[in-house]
Amino acid sequence: MASIKLNNRNLPHILAAGKAQVPTYSRRCAVKEGIVHVGVGGFHRAHLAVYINNLMQNHGITDYAICGVGLQPSDATMCDILRSQDHLYTVIERSAKGNSASVIGSINSYLFAPDDREAVIAKLAHPDTHIVSLTITESGYYYNENTHELQTEHPDIQFDLNPVNRTEPRTTFGFLYTALERRYQKGLAPFTVMSCDNMQKNGFITRHMLESFARLHNPKVAKWITEKGAFPNSMVDRITPQTLATDKVALADNFGIEDAWPVVTEPFIQWVIEDQFSDGRPLFENVGVQVVKNVQDVEQFEKHKLRLLNGSHSALGYAGQLAGFEYVHQAMEHPLFRKFLWQMMQEEIKPLLPGISGVNLDEYCKSLIERFSNPTIKDQLPRICLNGSGKVPQFIMPSIAEAILATGPFDRLCFVAAAWFCYINSIDDRGKTFKVDDPMREELQAMASTGGTNPAKLLRIKSLFGDDLREDKRFIQEVTTAMENITRDGVMKTLPKYIT
Repeated sequence: MASIKLNNRNLPHILAAGKAQVPTYSRRCAVKEGIVHVGVGGFHRAHLAVYINNLMQNHGITDYAICGVGLQPSDATMCDILRSQDHLYTVIERSAKGNSASVIGSINSYLFAPDDREAVIAKLAHPDTHIVSLTITESGYYYNENTHELQTEHPDIQFDLNPVNRTEPRTTFGFLYTALERRYQKGLAPFTVMSCDNMQKNGFITRHMLESFARLHNPKVAKWITEKGAFPNSMVDRITPQTLATDKVALADNFGIEDAWPVVTEPFIQWVIEDQFSDGRPLFENVGVQVVKNVQDVEQFEKHKLRLLNGSHSALGYAGQLAGFEYVHQAMEHPLFRKFLWQMMQEEIKPLLPGISGVNLDEYCKSLIERFSNPTIKDQLPRICLNGSGKVPQFIMPSIAEAILATGPFDRLCFVAAAWFCYINSIDDRGKTFKVDDPMREELQAMASTGGTNPAKLLRIKSLFGDDLREDKRFIQEVTTAMENITRDGVMKTLPKYIT
């Protein structure tokens, strides 16, 4: 049977084929676009957009459809593909038990900022826009990890702070501020800014960065944002690998759908969010979102996830790519990696984590091992390694810093830090080169090449590392030893030194 091209007109045919779930609710002019989402990638389409799709399909929501926004030239392909498919796409869930496919219709339109920046500003400022959500990666926040302040010296921020460029912003904060200023002038409430990125205190960081940016433009608008705005903290979780050409072929063969950019993901999905909204919200709790009272509740879940899941992903990513593995599940299949990961979770990370009522950390760790081992996801290690300068300081270094204070064990965590430092050189243990995809790549590689197996130069990057790390002799020695061993012997011969 020939596959059916994905678009609105063909939805009845896909439904009749009976192989995939499809949206049966009205779209386009029949709904209001209450959410504008900046950064439409695989994770957004497998997470927030799925929750909104379920609200529209199962609960008749009509006020919170999504308008996607792409700010970067690299977003052009996503724009073209979504528009060609009436903004429909397919989510493929894969597990050892089998696969399923669902067509998602919650993204109702898409704006490509490089073509029309004013259209994006006007959309953000529109009264129907109640929430602006973000998946812009850690680097998109221009957040200095050491000073915890906005990187005001960054050329993009400097460009957006220039009044001449007010209507032609480059950064997310430039767009948000300009739109909020218009809402302020019109007497509208500020929209909620909802970060869906994997960062501790993502709401606090977003608030502080935007308020800092706004104060440099107009203190009155900044004060209004401070008093009236809302920036809920959240924890998001769903493994979403990059889509491969073979995934599109499999979708056509197994489910009869021709989709130019489907999303592949796991069955597991979680979202914990603080109930702090300035201009209304949909009933997220109706579709399984854990809506909690305050940031402290979010932080506990967040710390578990960032330290255990993301920290373990980092361990698999950098060491695994150096060792020559291609996929996460391949590294997990090796008994050395599997044992190393379990012992790092149990002996070095878990003792530092807070208890949460109803959460069994041992069971959570076991579930992570199972998720990482899922061979049907085919999660590529280069995806895990993306933007290490934004991930390692978030996912690994906080556990190390707390272990320093508690004088607890941290040699496996130091091995992970050392693996990243070695990874920066972009040569694996067999001498094969690979691409390091990181916004700080040039600076990192310059420091790594001159530092050799001494981490001191890399640790001098103050935007990434604090004095507590640079000045701790035990930490420096552990990382240096691990770097020396990895450089001399390779990852697989070094790993046994960290397993008991």
